[in-house]
Amino acid sequence: MPRSDPEHHTRRGEVEFRTAGGAPMPWAWEHPAGTADTARRGPRARRPLAAALLAALCRQLADDDERVAYWVRQVRIGILLCQIGGWAVLGYGLWTETPARHSLVVLLTAGVVVLGSPCLMLLPLPRMMRDSRGPLLFYGWSVAVTAPTVIVARIDGGGTSPVLALLFVTLAFVSFAYPPAGVLAVGGLVSATYGLVIALPDGSLGGLFTVVIMIAFTAVCALASANSWAAHDRQALLIRTHATLAGTDPLTGVPNRRPFLQRLRAATEQARGSSPAVVCLVDLDGFKGVNDREGHAAGDAVLQAVTAALAYSVRETDTVARLGGDEFAVLAEVSPSMPAEVLAERLRDAVAAAGRASGVTASVGLAQVRAGDDVHDLLYRADAAMYRAKTAGGNRVTALV
Repeated sequence: MPRSDPEHHTRRGEVEFRTAGGAPMPWAWEHPAGTADTARRGPRARRPLAAALLAALCRQLADDDERVAYWVRQVRIGILLCQIGGWAVLGYGLWTETPARHSLVVLLTAGVVVLGSPCLMLLPLPRMMRDSRGPLLFYGWSVAVTAPTVIVARIDGGGTSPVLALLFVTLAFVSFAYPPAGVLAVGGLVSATYGLVIALPDGSLGGLFTVVIMIAFTAVCALASANSWAAHDRQALLIRTHATLAGTDPLTGVPNRRPFLQRLRAATEQARGSSPAVVCLVDLDGFKGVNDREGHAAGDAVLQAVTAALAYSVRETDTVARLGGDEFAVLAEVSPSMPAEVLAERLRDAVAAAGRASGVTASVGLAQVRAGDDVHDLLYRADAAMYRAKTAGGNRVTALV
């Protein structure tokens, strides 16, 4: 059966360039060696590396409500840790005999942390966790915690200050709140800040030892983060696979009733006069006789052939679904060059060609998708049209627009 016209079948947004003789042209970036483009390959070659690094650092944290709730909980945990650390530093600065005792900078810094950290809950966290603002929030938060911690420790005597323990709390939080690349980035920042502000000015071997321990702790945290994200990715893949299988007809490989109804609902919400859509219910004529005469294996082969024929007759952006038994549904956009009646006749012809050897044809019911349509009413109209076609003798198209 010949493929239908290019306008109806070329994917939207795709353009194919051909030479005057009709042969496909090579892609614009595939130049032979020695052309002028060679000089520009260096910067272009570095772009994928930069993009990969950026993607690893600013990985999307959430794409569903459950994952968003998880990251909002992480923010709450981080605020709780800031509160504990801030109050601990306040108490330390007020009641211990150390260089930080009654230091105005130490007390003000702790006060800002205590009063300021809850303000993070005023941000639009659910929306931020769905885009690049989520990772940037955590990275900025790490810098905002690391800097005052090191400053307070410097005031309190440098490498001997117990305030530096808060840096390890920060790294521990990072291990389950950041992707592995982010853990390494923040751990490197914390280690470098400690080394430059505390270890080098003190010039002690203890400070250098602490830097080494921080680097090792960062590596452990990165491994923990990698395991956590890998487990999440496996779980997400399992869920997606399960959802795909649950929404796919196992015999024909096309969507079943549930995803078709979801797409139909979306089509009714997005219906526009400039790009109308139609629903075609396709019920096979004479299919029961195939099962009775030749067995269910032959019937399954007919169903698979009909599915392939229907899919071949519409665009890849349209939907072919098996609703059950020998009943199929097609949701497709139509255009002046491909009106609804012509599309429905094309589906009928496709089934007749696929089922010619078995004497199978199709009764097709056609209904126009209108904005605000109730999905079940729309299917009822298409089903009524299909029933009229079948009672009129089958192998024909009836429309209820």
